Amino acid sequence: MKKTKTRVMIVDDQSIPRELFEQYVKHSDHYELAVSVPSAYALDIYLLQYKVDLILLDILMNDGSDGLTAAAEVKKKHPEIKIITVTSLVDRSFLERARAAGVDSFWFKEAGEMELLDVMDRTMAGESVYPSFVPHFNIGRVDNDSFSERELSVLREMTTGASNAEVAARLGISENTVKVHVRNMLRKTQLSSRTELAIKARALGVAAVSEVMGASNGEAKH
Repeated sequence: MKKTKTRVMIVDDQSIPRELFEQYVKHSDHYELAVSVPSAYALDIYLLQYKVDLILLDILMNDGSDGLTAAAEVKKKHPEIKIITVTSLVDRSFLERARAAGVDSFWFKEAGEMELLDVMDRTMAGESVYPSFVPHFNIGRVDNDSFSERELSVLREMTTGASNAEVAARLGISENTVKVHVRNMLRKTQLSSRTELAIKARALGVAAVSEVMGASNGEAKH
């Protein structure tokens, strides 16, 4: 008797990784593509239309949809569906949010410790596969381990284009404290300006948790 393949949904707004994941699935002996979509909006509707056993789910999408919020909703209605978060964002807080949402496994696109198909196999076998470390990134002369948690919090908020006053309000600290953290990060990185620091952080996949939460409510698009 022919073994039934695992049916996979792919959710990623970036065409290159989405097409790459599609090829992984199509050339596998164990998986078949159920549907591939560029947004985490309306996943419940797709799940009514397609039989899905496993979802490969990006976190932040250009239309503002938030994969982690979508994952939590899917797990409430369809706890039997396995979910693997696939992301290039290097933020430890996303690991925590993914676990809280019930995401089965987590895979970094650019720095995964193992191949995606291996993570898929282990996830479908009942394992929860999470990375043992968050990838390092360099900003200027230092890497992310050179920043304190508070500095990273300030940096994440800066990537949204927020002013010092807005960062202070979001984090519940004074504007002067924000300025001190920014000066310290500029000193460490030896970058020339706050703007350059924010742009480089954004390009490296540093994103604010508040930004993701806002995106899930349609308040921001990235």
